[in-house]
Amino acid sequence: MNQVFLRLFCLGVLFAVVTSSSQGFAQPASHEEESQIRNKLAELNRVVAELKQASKNRRHLADVEICAKAADWILRHEEFYKPSYPADTLKVLDIGLDRAKSLSDGRADWLSGPGSVVLGYYSKVDGSVQPYALSLPEGVDPLDPYRWPMHIKLHGRGGTRNEVRFFQEHTDKMPEEGQNWIQLDVFGRTDNAYRYAGETDVFEAMADVKRRFRIDEQRMTLWGFSMGGAGAWHLGMHHPSLWSSVGPGAGFVDFYEYQNQSEKLPSYQDASLHIYDSLDYAMNSFNVPVCTYGGELDKQLVASTSMVDAAAKDGISIKLLVGPGMGHKFDPGSFEEFMTFHQDHARKGRPRFPGLRQIRFITYTPKYNQCEWLTIEEMERQYEPAVIGGQIDDDGNVATITTENVRALQVARGVAQSVVIDGKELPLAGAADDLLPGVYYLREGSEWVLLNYEESQEFADNPTRNKRHNLQGPIDDAFMQPFVCVRGTGEPWSRSHQQWADWTLDRFSSEFDKWMRGRVPVVDDRDVNEDLIAEKNLILFGDPGSNSILARVVDQLPVRWERDAVTVNGERYSTDSHGLAMIFPNPLKPSQYVVINSGHTFHEQDFRASNSWLFPRLGDIAVQKYSANSDGSFEESTVWASLFDSNWRLEK
Repeated sequence: MNQVFLRLFCLGVLFAVVTSSSQGFAQPASHEEESQIRNKLAELNRVVAELKQASKNRRHLADVEICAKAADWILRHEEFYKPSYPADTLKVLDIGLDRAKSLSDGRADWLSGPGSVVLGYYSKVDGSVQPYALSLPEGVDPLDPYRWPMHIKLHGRGGTRNEVRFFQEHTDKMPEEGQNWIQLDVFGRTDNAYRYAGETDVFEAMADVKRRFRIDEQRMTLWGFSMGGAGAWHLGMHHPSLWSSVGPGAGFVDFYEYQNQSEKLPSYQDASLHIYDSLDYAMNSFNVPVCTYGGELDKQLVASTSMVDAAAKDGISIKLLVGPGMGHKFDPGSFEEFMTFHQDHARKGRPRFPGLRQIRFITYTPKYNQCEWLTIEEMERQYEPAVIGGQIDDDGNVATITTENVRALQVARGVAQSVVIDGKELPLAGAADDLLPGVYYLREGSEWVLLNYEESQEFADNPTRNKRHNLQGPIDDAFMQPFVCVRGTGEPWSRSHQQWADWTLDRFSSEFDKWMRGRVPVVDDRDVNEDLIAEKNLILFGDPGSNSILARVVDQLPVRWERDAVTVNGERYSTDSHGLAMIFPNPLKPSQYVVINSGHTFHEQDFRASNSWLFPRLGDIAVQKYSANSDGSFEESTVWASLFDSNWRLEK
């Protein structure tokens, strides 16, 4: 076997070994070890603070600060899962101190390659510093005009994964002869199957790599095994135009079958499964080459076979490799064939603009709405299949498009002279005064109409506040983009409701810190300024008495909030025993979200159980009955919940 394939195969097996849903059992560091770590961490934090004062050094500061973050999190969450972790933590701090010294001297020599290195970037979601790893082949030079292919590799689930372990796995390992690509190993904010902030992490890490090195965006391979396989299915099928090929190994592609659930979830939860169940998106494999793998004896082989069968129903072929006699791991022969498939497609690359001349695309949410030269801007019905077929003729004169459950779409201007949408021909090349890169088309009744330049500008501003990309809910979607939690400082209308709201914020902060590896940004309501309103989703905690920002927007929300009750969907609920959780376009900035009294709607037991349980629990809007426990925590039960329609209204 080729040496580079063998090394990658061994790493793939290593990432797949730990697949148990339970967390590892941590042993505390000794008093002496903890003291050494804290002293060295304090030294590194002091140096980081000094470097932050020197603006010229900020470009690579995240590479230093991620070392401090690794030590901070392993201490605060007591994650010393292995006897070597205290010593490993000290090594990470030494790396940080060495980098700080180099940076002070105006150098960033840890990027000189070849070999593997852990780097950092600052996330726009919460301002946290997050890690990723690069394996650099021989000959990489950021100043060289050559654009490198890139492999994006997604790790499997590991109950003992943290930033220190990530450093240990990806530091100072030389590439084998024959690696001719840059490999990005994504951290994904640990083990969440690359959902929510974990999904955002993949794209933020990719963007940071492109900032440092020249990457050929037509030759990007996405692959992973186990949880990484689930992530490859998810990101590969939701974003089929990004990858030269997709390689999911094992994993899961749905909720009900994977979790052996025979009882159907409530409608607002059942519908939201269409966000992440990759099985619903099998048609999108038409747009990207896919090679999937499963061991013959692995129960997760069904993920691959299910996707192959679903695609075959649409006349689409997915290459399936089955490891003879294998359990939950690659066999060497299959792995070599797997990697050869992806290398062949990386050499070929995706076609450059306009891309594929024929496309077939399905989505259930405007969150995932783009394929090649076509974007679904609005859907008639949320969480039902919206299907597009597209074909550009050989001469580039006409693009023929068929739609189902699509209310508005955008077509890239340069793909053809005109379009035929569901049988109606409309201009494209010179449309909208030839001033916009994309041309908007809107369904009015049974007819498609072209929007002119002024209408296009108005449409893009979304004055009617319809569900659009990144403005479609449900509640959990707000935490994939920049957000800030707003704490009320006024006198609450209901003391018990305020206690529940405060506890809800504390629970979200604690769970996000542990499972999404970032501190939740929190400000007081009196400190919310126009910049925060313009740039971030506002997560408001309290009631209109305690939270002045909530008081500013409550009259423009589809609820009625009085001092002692909130009326939702025609029902009145006492706020002394009921809390409202909801997401809605922010009346102060309609392109952003406002969220009321909710963080993530899944909780610690779901993170611990299985990644497939990380689906939205409260839809877009919910009323929860709460009762206080003696320890200050609360019991909750959902008494009503729903999803808004495509116009952010409740269907009668």
